[in-house]
Amino acid sequence: MELDPVVFGHRLRHFRQQRGLTLDQLGELVGRQAPYLSLLENGKREAKLTMIAALARALDISAADLMAAEAPSRRAELEIRLGRAQEHPLYAGLGLPVMKPSSRMPDEVLTHLLALFDELVAVRGQPMEDEAGLRNANAQVAEWLRVRHGYLDRVENVARSVLEDVEYGGAGPVTSRNLIDIADRFGYQVRAVDEMPPNVRSIVDTTRKFVLVAQRNELRTRQARKAILQTVGSIALDHEPPADPLQTLTQRLESAYFAAAVLVPESAAVPALRSARNDRDLSVGDLKEQFYVSYEMAAQRFTNLTSRHFGIETHFLRVSPDGIVWKATVLDDLPLRADVYGGYEGQRLCQKFGARAALRSPDRFDIHCQFTDTPAGSYWCATQVAMDQESHTFTTGVRYEDARAFRGRRTSRQVTSTCPASGCCRSEAPDDVIVHRRMQGSLIATLAPHAADPDEVTDRVAAERAKDNPSSGADSR
Repeated sequence: MELDPVVFGHRLRHFRQQRGLTLDQLGELVGRQAPYLSLLENGKREAKLTMIAALARALDISAADLMAAEAPSRRAELEIRLGRAQEHPLYAGLGLPVMKPSSRMPDEVLTHLLALFDELVAVRGQPMEDEAGLRNANAQVAEWLRVRHGYLDRVENVARSVLEDVEYGGAGPVTSRNLIDIADRFGYQVRAVDEMPPNVRSIVDTTRKFVLVAQRNELRTRQARKAILQTVGSIALDHEPPADPLQTLTQRLESAYFAAAVLVPESAAVPALRSARNDRDLSVGDLKEQFYVSYEMAAQRFTNLTSRHFGIETHFLRVSPDGIVWKATVLDDLPLRADVYGGYEGQRLCQKFGARAALRSPDRFDIHCQFTDTPAGSYWCATQVAMDQESHTFTTGVRYEDARAFRGRRTSRQVTSTCPASGCCRSEAPDDVIVHRRMQGSLIATLAPHAADPDEVTDRVAAERAKDNPSSGADSR
């Protein structure tokens, strides 16, 4: 039996109050301090079986009474439901402070709040448990990728092996012949068909070993190439049928990563990136053109490789025109609003960030570059508006000190965002749903927050850091 600490806490408080005992008095009977028992009653700590037995004896009830799965009263049920509702992303997204019901709050108020929340969920069409589980899993996958600095060794090795098997040895796009050979390597044939559902890019026929693609998408098109490789990627990576949302999302990430690792091979991309870095001319657009992939894939691949090979930590954002984050990979601690699970997707981005400012920029049809001072430091970013994808924006950015390696670093656009603080660009959510992994002040901003040339400023920062930590030496990047 799995013990729900929140329900257990309410049952413990219910039986304690029935006996007329204070926390201190119960603590004396079981040999524990009142603060410990308070944590149990508030569902913030789980009790061991020995403690449950001791509490049951002190309260003259059975252990089963304490461990039952039902709320001990109608009032307790309402409080438990309200607590869980406030953990839901839709509720948290309202930006309201967390409310803990007092004993003086009538049951009718709790009932009305819960009815309003149920209506909110119904309108959005997202079941509470399913939505919460998916968001939690999504945040875990994002953190899993972050701690690996955006680079998945296992997937890279499989992609490298596959490319070697089909004798890719160039420095440009993977050919249609390569794609057919890759599918064949795993026993599949690629077939174009006339009648494919409008929004479906590929179908896998596991019985006859076919990968079916729409006739309108020739193998050389970006969409079909990605669809084929994501399909084959799941096979190449030996994915088992997923058992839960976390495994499902992890496998999707790996399959998408595999497709990108094949279409933008590490062996060919890294030398090109190294040359551009040495010339201080890094650009996602060059990667896109060299390998004939979408800007989105090039940006994500750029994030994978620059962190691993050059120590340049980046962030990647895909944002809709209304400012909602669709995808986010954050390796450089860019401060973004997050849901209660730590996930960025579904949150609204500060309108001063480049990902949104690009839609108002004269460079809307080019690359919009800007510097942004934030509570976590200063950042540079480059954003493209994808006119063929409902004007979604794709942004790649780095910390200020890393901007000197990038094309577009000499932009004069410089803004300040104080989000999540109030008074910036919108009403903000409470601080406890904001992810700030590094809240130290920006050394760059302290030295020269609005310098025209980031190269000069970064050199000064490196020298300052070297004085503070002589063993590390100056930043050679």
